Amino acid sequence: MSITRQHTNQRMSQIVTHNGVVYLSGQVGTLDDSVADQTQQCLDKVDVLLAEAGTSKSNILQTTIWLADMGDFEAMNEVWDAWVPKGHAPARACGEAKLARPGFLVEILVIAAL
Repeated sequence: MSITRQHTNQRMSQIVTHNGVVYLSGQVGTLDDSVADQTQQCLDKVDVLLAEAGTSKSNILQTTIWLADMGDFEAMNEVWDAWVPKGHAPARACGEAKLARPGFLVEILVIAAL
């Protein structure tokens, strides 16, 4: 069984690859930016990490999105919808949660195929 971990510290790895599947840790944007800006920042980070792992957003299998306030759902979705390639929408869940720090408005977790 081969597991590859990248950008690892004591607490977590940014990328974990196993059996042809890539797992990304939750990505957040810049504290206190708007939810649209934070969403774009998260997705930009996802693009970089997926490329580093050898895959792309077209191969995303599942995404979990946490919002600090579900009132930001539409603003987040505007950015999300522009980012997801047509015909490649992953299975997705979105919910409200208290995030790691006040000022974080969105956190995005991704699982993708290689």
